[in-house]
Amino acid sequence: MKNWQKIKQNPALKKQFFVREQVFDGIRSFFKNDGFHEVETPLMVKHPGTEPYLEVFETELIEAGQKKQSFLLTSPEYAMKKLVAAGLGNIFQICKSFRNGEGLSERHNPEFTILEWYRVNADYTDIMVDFENLLRYLNKEINGEEKYLTYQGKKYDLSSPFIRISVAEAFEKYLNISKEDLLSKEILKEVAKSKGYEVNEYTGWESIYNQLFLNEIEPKIDSKERPVILYDYPASQAALSKKKQDDPSFAERFEVYLAGLELGNAFSELTDATEQKKRFEEELALRKELGKTEYQLDQDYINALESGLPETGGIAVGVDRLVMLIADVTDIRDVTFFPSTEVF
Repeated sequence: MKNWQKIKQNPALKKQFFVREQVFDGIRSFFKNDGFHEVETPLMVKHPGTEPYLEVFETELIEAGQKKQSFLLTSPEYAMKKLVAAGLGNIFQICKSFRNGEGLSERHNPEFTILEWYRVNADYTDIMVDFENLLRYLNKEINGEEKYLTYQGKKYDLSSPFIRISVAEAFEKYLNISKEDLLSKEILKEVAKSKGYEVNEYTGWESIYNQLFLNEIEPKIDSKERPVILYDYPASQAALSKKKQDDPSFAERFEVYLAGLELGNAFSELTDATEQKKRFEEELALRKELGKTEYQLDQDYINALESGLPETGGIAVGVDRLVMLIADVTDIRDVTFFPSTEVF
């Protein structure tokens, strides 16, 4: 039975589905009260993100009989930071984004709602505080409780600061891998073998890192009774983020987790145009090697960086997962009127 049929049969379900509207309203009031401007950027673009492991939805723009390669965006990040470079100041946006090939599940929909915001004269630590304040605000406005969020019968403490642990600290705590050894392919390979993962001489560092991170680190973080901010990722895992000044092997990136859900991905934004172009070219080369859809880098974005991007912190947040938490449901399809499983 499809969601519209379920609602028609059981009108009480409207309350659950209307949590999405309440979350949207709450996001807008939170940022408007803090002086942010809401912006709107294109969903169909010529240059989507360069992330090597994301696949895109490709389409065509037909103009005067000519077909131009086009894509549904994976994130509004490039366009929004062009507006920051233009001098718009603190901005946010709620929009649809699209990622192909990730499957359909209780946590994934190929068409999803994303919240992004950018704060100027700020870095990723300021965005950490923004996120903490936003989550408490939404929970208070919608559920009437500021400090605690109850999800699936478990109470989570939302008081600041959230648990903060660096990626290197997490690998040392849960896998006994030191910060220095974390970047060694051979050491990671030995640890992976000892855990029963299949690796060989051709398995790259990133593949081993991802196996250990997803299977050994994330489950430990998921078990916490407070939100967890995991920060300072290896530089290779943060192509749009500034590297740490005191240790450029790592970058000023964080992800935030709660109740087994990864909710947001944030950076101190890279402002160096030359470095950014180099990283884009490396990612596009890896996309080609992996057999992903090919396209050119966004030179207009590089031009925006060359014109001057202020020190900025930014984040992308999965709104559908926020709605799941606030509505206290475990399946993204139970807070989405028309999930892709019902459309296709």
